[in-house]
Amino acid sequence: MSIPTLSPEQLSAAREAATQARRARADLKARVRNGSLSLGEALDAAAQDDVLAHVKVVDLLKALPRVGDKRAAEIMARLDIAANRRIRGLGRHQAAGLRAEFPG
Repeated sequence: MSIPTLSPEQLSAAREAATQARRARADLKARVRNGSLSLGEALDAAAQDDVLAHVKVVDLLKALPRVGDKRAAEIMARLDIAANRRIRGLGRHQAAGLRAEFPG
């Protein structure tokens, strides 16, 4: 299957959509980082929004206060979450485990 040729207008629209998606995901992580959004609230928001559902779980964990690479990896290993898993791909037990780990 070949890649379709896009017009300049279509390319511009696609670039703008991608930029908006990146900004929305960055905003979610920033709100988790500054404490205005809890992990559970972030998971709920991602369940309702297709764009936010593409945030990697490890990136969301590292946005939490006092969670770095090592602690995020330990939590993900303990909850049996793959390193490349995105929020959309979490099972209900994995999401429940994350909520229990970071209540609020």
